[in-house]
Amino acid sequence: MEYRKLGHSNLEVSAITFGAWAAGGWMWGSTDRNEAIDAIKASYDVGVTSIDTAPIYGQGVSEEIVGEAVKGYSRDKVQILTKFGMRWDLAKGNLAMHSKNNEGQDIDVYKYAGKESIIYECEQSLKRLGTDYIDLYQIHWPDSTTPIDETFEAVSKLIEQGKVRFAGVCNYDAAQMAEAEKTLKLVSNQIPFSMVNRGVEEETVPYCIENSKSILAYSPLERGLLTGKITSDYKFQDGDHRAGHPHFQPDFIEKTNKLLDQIKPIAEQHSASLGQLVLKWTIERPGITIALAGARNAEQAVQNAKAIEIKISKEELKTIDDLVNAF
Repeated sequence: MEYRKLGHSNLEVSAITFGAWAAGGWMWGSTDRNEAIDAIKASYDVGVTSIDTAPIYGQGVSEEIVGEAVKGYSRDKVQILTKFGMRWDLAKGNLAMHSKNNEGQDIDVYKYAGKESIIYECEQSLKRLGTDYIDLYQIHWPDSTTPIDETFEAVSKLIEQGKVRFAGVCNYDAAQMAEAEKTLKLVSNQIPFSMVNRGVEEETVPYCIENSKSILAYSPLERGLLTGKITSDYKFQDGDHRAGHPHFQPDFIEKTNKLLDQIKPIAEQHSASLGQLVLKWTIERPGITIALAGARNAEQAVQNAKAIEIKISKEELKTIDDLVNAF
């Protein structure tokens, strides 16, 4: 595995980081707790020391699973990345979405990052994770109802108390990052990035490069689309959010699979899967520090981690870049 520092910090994370959204089951149709724990442990065994989770993933379930999975490890050997600012148990801030929890009950999710709320959320996360500190604490989505300085003053307080080591953001644009920086030094921004979703390269990626902020690319496999295993007649489980997503409509799937067919020979040359090649391409992109990759079971987790082993040439990277640019 390869390890990379986040921003100006001394926090080193694995270039392939375990993304634990699907582990929580919420919006993914279901979860198997034991398989999710096994997946995290199998990842760790092949060098994936960093896990990214959030309270909203399964309304606490994902964090509990992460806590259980890392219980036996020396705490300084794993990096726990979690988030705050999405409340399903408090109707405050901006309504983000109407949803259903893992039991099928209706819930309303709010983007809210008020000071007291953050302090409360951190305590809950620490309990679920079974730890006394969080390595990277990230606001999950911008909250337009709370001044940015109030939010990051709360995070500063948590850093002073030793409950949080470093602060990051998710889904922030360059202007929001600059505003947050007036209160607290950020180390990273977690943003969506994939071969078929590159909007962040226009403004946010250049800002992060210029200001030495790390980028944690989420959905680099575009929620499984870039593995080549999704066909235009694919049937999703009940509760799987992908069924209604624009990238999972037959035309887009077909277009994507044509792109994947063109890069497949490069994957085959390296005895790699398409998913592995896509992950490797992602962490070779300018400004991208790590790729977050989710896995439902141990086998998928190990395959994701092994993407790091692909020795891809400059010529091959250029070939893939040209194909992606033409997409």
